[in-house]
Order: sequence, then structure tokens, then C-alpha cells
Amino acid sequence: MSDTQTLIENRPPSVAALFLERVAATPDTEAYRYPVPAVSGEGPDEWKSLSWAQASTRVYAIAAGLIELGVKAEERVALASSTRVEWILADLGILCAGAATTTVYPQTNAEESAFILSDSDSKVLIAEDAAQLAKARERRTDLPDLAHVVVIDETGVEPDAADPEGWLLTLADLEKRGAAYLEKHPDLIKEKVGGITSDQLATLIYTSGTTGRPKGVRLPQDNWSYMAKAIAATGLVGADDVQYLWLPLAHVFGKVLTSGQIEVGHVTAVDGRVDKIIENLPVVQPTYMAAVPRIFEKVYNGVAAKARAGGPAKYKIFQWAAEVAREYAKASQDNFRRTGTASVPFSLGAKHKVADALVYSKLRDAFGGRLRACVSGSAALAPEIGYFFAGAGVHILEGYGLTESSAASFVNPGEAYRTGTVGKPLPGTEVRIADDGEILLRGPGIMQGYHGLAEKTAEVLESDGWFHTGDIGELSPDGYLKITDRKKDLIKTSGGKYIAPAEVEGQFKAVCPYVSNILVHGADRNFCTALIALDEPSILDWAKENGLGGKSYAEVVAAPATVELVDGYVKELNQGLQKWQTIKKFKLLPRDLDIEHGELTPSLKLKRPVVEREYGHLIDEMYAGTREA
Repeated sequence: MSDTQTLIENRPPSVAALFLERVAATPDTEAYRYPVPAVSGEGPDEWKSLSWAQASTRVYAIAAGLIELGVKAEERVALASSTRVEWILADLGILCAGAATTTVYPQTNAEESAFILSDSDSKVLIAEDAAQLAKARERRTDLPDLAHVVVIDETGVEPDAADPEGWLLTLADLEKRGAAYLEKHPDLIKEKVGGITSDQLATLIYTSGTTGRPKGVRLPQDNWSYMAKAIAATGLVGADDVQYLWLPLAHVFGKVLTSGQIEVGHVTAVDGRVDKIIENLPVVQPTYMAAVPRIFEKVYNGVAAKARAGGPAKYKIFQWAAEVAREYAKASQDNFRRTGTASVPFSLGAKHKVADALVYSKLRDAFGGRLRACVSGSAALAPEIGYFFAGAGVHILEGYGLTESSAASFVNPGEAYRTGTVGKPLPGTEVRIADDGEILLRGPGIMQGYHGLAEKTAEVLESDGWFHTGDIGELSPDGYLKITDRKKDLIKTSGGKYIAPAEVEGQFKAVCPYVSNILVHGADRNFCTALIALDEPSILDWAKENGLGGKSYAEVVAAPATVELVDGYVKELNQGLQKWQTIKKFKLLPRDLDIEHGELTPSLKLKRPVVEREYGHLIDEMYAGTREA
């Protein structure tokens, strides 16, 4: 048996057990770093730290506080909060109590929040602030089994005469009660964690469905213990790393990163404020971070737009450097595949050195200057954008997984990564491709099933453990997986041609520096069209330089000059497509797509049916007067 197999097969039954081991092994080393806003509200945040021992004091107090409130093994405690250090401490407290966490996105409206709390039968809600508390109060009559609400941030929280006695308390109150309870029961946590079995429910994550109610994905304790060991076994992260964690922790991608960190023992800097990423990176100076493709697209578009704003000469330099980066990345990856070394021809290396001094070094500095690698997941990254960053020295390791597979089923293997693929399966995970191209997975990361939905579970989970992902893909002879599209998202034109819309959309994102979101439509039609939303800051900057300064976003996207600008990029895109893939017509949307309107998931994935339904009139306009074959 290999060391990797031994590491994974001898895993403890829970992440709670791993946490106790980590605290015992390195109590005084730094575990978490988190921002504290300046008292005046102005100036930079102050970053503070918690050692593993300090973190455990709070985690154990939260666990004991929940037990004192009457929370029993596997009972659900909901957590509705943005990404912050208290989210991690609360989640670990829930797990150390032997209970299970129901994750709720802070953007979820009151009605859907109430559905999740009711469907999960959550006994306690840990709410971030007054806004999350207000949702629970609004639907309190629908939640008779919700015994307590614990508020993390007390700002603006007022008592309400309608609250049942003891229903509302703060996280500080809970920790005080827990600490007092621990004084009377000093072995409580060790006993509770020792009694956790691998098949006990640990996490209930509700998938944001494009239609109907979300489904609760049941992830047992063993899923996270396996993920922690498998991530460590990849060798991609080490104890000296500093992770910058901003992803939504209610999402499985963010959540799995907390498990890997506990096993490896490195520092994690936690701040979920997306508008602070650019400001935080040079302060935190991470060695690795995970993100969704939209973040890399925004950085790329921002750099391109800034270069364009600097005048024709500066933009020409950027375009040249971007092409060199792509050429360099492709050559080095191809050579590494053949020979095991990432060497490139001398002339290309010389051009790359010049481009590095002019463009790439500034880009790396913006990421903090110490970044070894980024992990990208949740959706496909356009290969041309991936190659650009690779050539610029920001190595993006694409990975793949689903909520139902605890997020991390595949990841690119460090130096041997291949842009455009999601890498190889994590140790212990099996994969096979079905006859129709669907990716099937089996292993310790796969869910138990959908909460209370046996029929839905049976549709995707076979009796022998194989899980149907709903994604289409292909495996290279040496085990690298390439995702081609969602099975249900493949477009079949009226002419019988199949098109993967995500592939076309990704290519457009690499061509047009102003795009924010794009949806390609063409199912049962005789040609393809697109709905395009532009990135507001970038297009407004362009507008200032092109006689449209002072106009609103909606006015700018409606202007003929803007339509002409985007038309040029659509024509450039079409030159590289097969005839049946080309975009014949497009419409610019009056605003960007967002989570609030239900058009994007919290991990920024496009909800196609929602967008097509909302903007169906624009789609119909594009096909009006054409003869559908």
C-alpha cells in the first residue's frame, strides 16, 4: 500500500477529530487571519490573528454552548452568514458538538431561507447580523421548531417583544454559556468528538436550482475527513502556505478549503468582501487562493481596459504581451508533457522576458507578489484566459467537482497542470465516461443523497455508488479530464448540429475585454444568437473616451457606438468558430446579470433558464422574420 493510500484509508471519522489533532500538534502556530475595520470607519483594516489554540477555545465554547441549548447529534444548526472567521469557528463548533451544519447564503431571500430552515428541520440559526435576523423574524410562524437564533454581529439588533423568551442571543453570549458549561464538564468535547461516526450527517448544502425548490445535499462526516486527507495527498499545499479565502463558505467549494487547511495546518486569511479583494491581496500576500472564473475574467478585462485607456501604443504593447504569454504557456506545457521540463525556444523566452518587465510583473504584484498558484473551479475558465495568466506567471490550476461530490473531485497536478483541463482525480476517487459522454464519479467524497428526496437521489446515484454528474467530458490517455459542457445545456440546432454554449461563451470572454456575462442561445433554431451583458466599470471608462461620458450604463449599452464596438468583437469571435457555431445576432442587456435577480448562482454561474425566460422578448426579436427550419 502506498503512503497516499495509507494516509487516506487510515483517516479519522470526522473533521472534528482532525481539528483536535491539529490543535494538539501545533497549538501556538497561526491558524486564521481576519480584518478588523478601523474604528473611525476610515483608513485600512487592521488584520488580527488566531492561533490554533485560540481558535479551539472559541470553537469548543460554541460547541458546548450548542449542547447546553439542547442540540443533539446530527441535529441541524443553520449558518446564514457571509465569509468571515466566525463562520469557520461556528461551523467547527457545530461539528465538534456532533451536530450538522445547514448552510444558507446571506443573499437568500426570506421565503427561500424559511424553506431551507424548515426542510432541514434546523433547531438553531446562527445569523450574521440584523438583516439575517429580520428574515427569521419575518417567517417565524413558519418555523415552529427553530428554538434559537444566535447573532454574530450585534450592530443594529434590537429586542422584539414578539420574540419568545430565550429565542435570541448573541454569539458572545453563546460562547460565555459554553465556557461555563465546559468548566463543569471538562471532557465534554473529547467525548462528543470521540463518539462521532463516519456516516453521521455533517453538512446539508442546498443547491441553488434553476427551477423549483433547492435540494438539500447530505454530506456525512467522512466526506470532509476524506477531502482533507486527499487534498493533503496532492502535495499542492504545505504548512508554510498562506491561503486567501473569500469564497462563499455556504458553497461547497469554499467549505472544502477549510477541511484541507485543518489537515495541512497552514494559515488562512479570511474575508468574504469581494470589493476588498484587490485591496487585500497586497496586504495578505497569499501563496495560493481559490476563485471562480468570473474573478479571473474581471482581472483580465480590467488589465486590458486599463491598457486601452492608456492609448493605442500602450494597448498594442498589452496585446503583444498577451499573445506572447499564451504562446509561452502553450509551448512550456506542451514541452513539459513530452519531456518533463517546461523549456521554450530561445527567441520565445527572450520575448517573454521583455513582456514580463513591461506587463506580467505588475500583474503578479497586484496578486501580492508571492502567489504560487490559484485554484479555479465552479465553472469552466476560458482556455485563452487561462493561458494568458499561465504565461504571466499566475498559475491557475483548474479543478472540478459538484456539491454532490464535496467539491474537489479533480484538480490539476501542480507543475504538470494543463490549461483547458480540470486535471486528474483526487486520490481515492474513481471516474468513468458513460456511452453518452456523461462523467460518472465514485468514491468517499460522494453524497449520501438528497435530503428527504429518495426518488431524486435514485435518479443520479446508482446502487453501486456511481454518481451521474450531468456533465459531459473526455479523458486523455494519461487521465486528464476535459469538461465539454453540461449534459442538459448542450444546444442542438434545427439543422441537427450540437453546440456547447459554454465553449463559445468562454472564447468570447477571451476576445472581448468589456464582457461581463454572455448567454449563447440556439436550441431548435437555425442559427445562434447571444445575450451580452457588459462590465459596468470597463464600459463606462470606454464611454468617457468616446463621447458618451456622463451617461448611465443603460444609456451607454443602448448607444449605436457601443453596439458597433461589441459587433467588432463578435465578428472576431466568429472567425475562429465553425459556421454552425457563429453568432448571427446579439442583444446588449440593459443591466448586468446578478445574484439578486436570480440570474446567477452565489458562485456566479449562469442560470440559463432564468435568463432566457426573463429576456425571452429579446431572443424572440432576434429570430423575428426569420424562417425556422
